[in-house]
Amino acid sequence: MAKTPFPANPVRDALTPEALSLIAAVHQAGSMAGAARTLGLVPSALTYRIRVVEDALDVLLFDRSSRQARLTAAGQELLREGGRLLVELDAVANRVKRVATGWEPQLTLAVDSVLAQAPVMELCEAFFALAPPTRLKVREEALSGTLEALSSGQADLAIGVALDSPTDRVVQSKPLGTIGFVFVVAPQHPLARAAEPVSEEAMLLHRVVAVADSIQRGRGMSVGLLKGQDIFTVPGMQYKLDAQLRGLGAGFLPEYLARPHIEAGRLVQKKVERAERKMLLRYAWRSAAPAEEGRALQWWLAQLARPATQKALLGAAAAGG
Repeated sequence: MAKTPFPANPVRDALTPEALSLIAAVHQAGSMAGAARTLGLVPSALTYRIRVVEDALDVLLFDRSSRQARLTAAGQELLREGGRLLVELDAVANRVKRVATGWEPQLTLAVDSVLAQAPVMELCEAFFALAPPTRLKVREEALSGTLEALSSGQADLAIGVALDSPTDRVVQSKPLGTIGFVFVVAPQHPLARAAEPVSEEAMLLHRVVAVADSIQRGRGMSVGLLKGQDIFTVPGMQYKLDAQLRGLGAGFLPEYLARPHIEAGRLVQKKVERAERKMLLRYAWRSAAPAEEGRALQWWLAQLARPATQKALLGAAAAGG
């Protein structure tokens, strides 16, 4: 008898996407009965399916010592890794559909919050004008989280990667450009009246507003922070701008974002002793031969290669069509 490419395996046969979804449903509902009601199943049928997975793995996934169905340590690990497997299965399905049609079913963009938002929306508008079959999803990320979203398979294209060059061999990247930062405070902030250049000792006495690195694992990056300084952490650059306009802290902002407020008197730019801040940004995607890239990704890469688009995203001009 000829061998099949995927021979039967009791554990693998039990760990189906449906089984993983059932385990997640029980975890979310907190009980077998609650999950059964949500799923429209008879409780005994749901319990049996969970038991099949437990028997195949020879572990207990839920602690049934109380009315609540709590995940054991093994169950938590299965749910965590199972979610990753489901993401990979979706990626396989997307690749199959892309091969058949040339267009990806979905394209996910990880866009760093340091970039100008309006040009991103203008590009999305131009993309939708093509009437593609591709659904578009935009994720706001920050610092090393922008690249992580791509490397982990949660995004197909990362725009605004704050690294000189991604080190992952499966990732390609190209320069987007350099963005400049200025140190600004609200007019009512004590540093607005400080002598220039403002010293690090003076800066250390006041709270700094910092954008959190959106990386899911690891410590992430920190930029422009002084050791021991009080920090107000916010999720994105627009939050940081708002916080500094309210005088909740000091810090560096992209010049394009701060300039209108400086000219209107809502922010005060201060010279500092620290070196001028500039950040080289890139855009990156997982490597593939050009012929294997989906048509949606090809369109976005073509737009990002245009100098006008790059300047717009860095806050220097309008993106155009």
